[in-house]
Amino acid sequence: QVQLVESGGGLVQAGGSLTLSCAASGRPFTTYNVGWFRQAPGKEREFVAVISSTGGRTNFADSVKGRFAISRDNGKNTVYLQMNTLRPEDTAVYYCAVSYVGLSSDYRGYDSWGQGTQVTVSS
Repeated sequence: QVQLVESGGGLVQAGGSLTLSCAASGRPFTTYNVGWFRQAPGKEREFVAVISSTGGRTNFADSVKGRFAISRDNGKNTVYLQMNTLRPEDTAVYYCAVSYVGLSSDYRGYDSWGQGTQVTVSS
């Protein structure tokens, strides 16, 4: 079993940047992929990005390509989501979760969800 804790959310103006962290414990960190999802009020959970267990492969939603980056530090058991050029539509609760079966964008392929961290982008 894996436990995930997100941090780094906050309030930022449009055009600004934030870096989210997802700290993992439990199962060996290099045995799973880690994805980021987000959910805005009244909307479904949306895929943002995912990184493979080794960090060698990534996948991004079209809405964040070129603006967000995902990385992992296997020595610190942490995955990062660097968010640049933020827009008001990026406002949501951001969650990280674990996948064992590829770099899927479908939330149903993930488990061990964290509690989420709020990101608010003001216009």
